[in-house]
Amino acid sequence: MDNKQKTMEKVVALCKNRGFVFPGSEIYGGLANSWDYGPLGVEMKNNVKRAWWKKFVQENPYNVGLDAAILMNPQVWVASGHVSTFNDPLIDCKACKMRHRADKLVEGFVSENGLDANVEAMTQEELVAFIREKNVPCPGCGKSDFTDIRKFNLMFKTHQGVTEDTANEVYLRPETAQGIFVNFPAIQRTTRRKLPFGVCQVGKSFRNEITPGNFIFRIREFEQMELEFFCKPDTDLEWFQYWRTYCHDWLIGLNVKEENLRLRDHEPEELAFYSKATTDFEYRFPFGWGELWGVADRTDYDLKQHQEHSGQDLTYFDQEKNEHYIPYVIEPSLGADRMTLALLVEAYDEEVVDEAKNDVRTVMRFHPAIAPFKAAVLPLSKKLGGKAREIQQELSKEWMVDFDETGSIGKRYRREDEIGTPYCVTVDFDTVGDGEKAGDNCVTVRERDSMAQVRIPISELKAYLAEKLAY
Repeated sequence: MDNKQKTMEKVVALCKNRGFVFPGSEIYGGLANSWDYGPLGVEMKNNVKRAWWKKFVQENPYNVGLDAAILMNPQVWVASGHVSTFNDPLIDCKACKMRHRADKLVEGFVSENGLDANVEAMTQEELVAFIREKNVPCPGCGKSDFTDIRKFNLMFKTHQGVTEDTANEVYLRPETAQGIFVNFPAIQRTTRRKLPFGVCQVGKSFRNEITPGNFIFRIREFEQMELEFFCKPDTDLEWFQYWRTYCHDWLIGLNVKEENLRLRDHEPEELAFYSKATTDFEYRFPFGWGELWGVADRTDYDLKQHQEHSGQDLTYFDQEKNEHYIPYVIEPSLGADRMTLALLVEAYDEEVVDEAKNDVRTVMRFHPAIAPFKAAVLPLSKKLGGKAREIQQELSKEWMVDFDETGSIGKRYRREDEIGTPYCVTVDFDTVGDGEKAGDNCVTVRERDSMAQVRIPISELKAYLAEKLAY
């Protein structure tokens, strides 16, 4: 089943019905665009973060980790430019009062009409001129009568301390990157790392998006997996290519198909003024191509800004050259929620098992590293529950393992297929034996994708699964 045949409705329904993602605060009527990860969703999202950490920190010789605070000194956001420039271009429909982001309004119109226009490179004046020249309609009422653009800062404000005045205003961070930049000298000093080296961080970020949507694709509270890679100024484009390739290989290694992935290099007019190169990794979601990962060459902009505003020395001393300089930075930035959504879409499949009987199974073909449960133990009868529980408890020392003893074995297989469990371990009467015949101490292991079954001794089960589940 290719992505063009998949629908968000089916993916969202499966997520809600099987415990991947629930609407937030649902018993109180919800809160617009807030989502809670259910028992399966939290396991899957944690697996996404673990897989990223394993390849980008544990196995990569260049990178170390960090977990910086969400609340930071407000001057951090002044230095980074977020206070003055982190804005959405808001535009209101005069007829129905519906509020839109001007760039998204134009993007939608360009896409629907097959026009050739680089929306990301447009200034606010050019966006308004385009909307008026082309009579871009309001998605709410169909009329084309809009206000001028107003800027809206995306950072959430809160207050620190007992009084709610401007002196105590702080922000919920809109990105995790700045925590890495302000800790650069401390990390370099304590790890004694020489360039090149990187700092990875997984953490929550908050953006007061005006037009969130498409399930967990664009949300106000989200989790980022970011790397800031520091290198010598004359080597930055080489490292840009290295990380571009590394990120691509990581996605392919998690079974993302090439046909559902495209790398879009930014045109010169799209680039931020401080950037030398940027590539967007875009994924083919059922609602269209959407940005999944951004890899940017940010030069020395961020560290320079913080050095200037803080008055602290953020240079690196190069012993070989016997000189101080500010490193350049390559930044691959990936959203854990978007990655989770992409892998849900990628895994979703409807397979015709028996056309004559109209037998179709829904199966989530997750890479084993991503699957919420790595295996499920299924006793053929409740009488075999004791032995089955023993096996589950032993396997649970290594992996998340499900246990299901209700319903026919066929229905239980289908339930595990639908949540993406790679292997089902069936305990039957031959396993334990009876008064007349000794048990063989073997179990039947069924593989999710092929539905093939093998019978193996319980003593070899853990080693068998370890080999199959290795990442």
